[in-house]
Amino acid sequence: MRPLLKWAGGKRSLVERILSLFPQDHQDRAYHEPFMGGGAVFFTLEPGRGTINDVNPRLMNFYRVVRDRPEELIEAARGHRYEEAEYYRLRDRFNSKPDPVEDAALLLYLNRTCYNGLYRVNSRGEFNVPFGRYRDPTVVHPRQIRRASGLLRGVEALCSDFEYLREHAQEGDLCYMDPPYQPASRTANFVDYAAGGFGEPDQARLRDLCVELDARGVHLVQSNSDTDLIRRLYEGTGFQLESLRTTRNISRKVSSRGGGRDLLITSPAS
Repeated sequence: MRPLLKWAGGKRSLVERILSLFPQDHQDRAYHEPFMGGGAVFFTLEPGRGTINDVNPRLMNFYRVVRDRPEELIEAARGHRYEEAEYYRLRDRFNSKPDPVEDAALLLYLNRTCYNGLYRVNSRGEFNVPFGRYRDPTVVHPRQIRRASGLLRGVEALCSDFEYLREHAQEGDLCYMDPPYQPASRTANFVDYAAGGFGEPDQARLRDLCVELDARGVHLVQSNSDTDLIRRLYEGTGFQLESLRTTRNISRKVSSRGGGRDLLITSPAS
């Protein structure tokens, strides 16, 4: 199924290639996605068990509400109008941190109606993306929300550092990692949705975890930017590297969008 949310760095254009790197019996294995975002791979794969995770607590609240309270979410989101004044009123309401169901409904509304589908916060943690200009956006897709609820039913939704996988990933499990990309240039970085960003030490920690999980028998696929740093980190590990040209659809400026190169990093046994 299609993702419920638009998200910076979404992998819809690469999903088929990523899925081709998983074993053929992937439906029978537990699946883990520690950088969930919009979850394009998760919703295409439709795993029956495993974990999803993201450091953005409001994103993970959204997925828990979709899983556990879909009808309440549908009802809460239905009444919001696509109008500029309404948008800013609801953005202020979202920043007041309402109860979990309303929070999830407002996140869905803002995601569908804000500029370019961005999730960005200021230094106070307040969502500050301006109103977007669309013809007639559909905010609520009840069938899609109900289907997503069923897919998430056997999945644990966490909000933690990616190293939680040391406790959860077991031999034979699948893991897809889509971390915030190592920027290819100073203007290409976009990690504003999480405090602290994701720098070179985090990329090195992720490499160390991948090596550890691979030795344990976990099948790993990671997407990252094709940069000298990422290539150096995985040099000599045995992981397979594949460079692909992709399109960047979300950026602060329309003029900054365009092509780039992604690096798919796959377990040596693949």
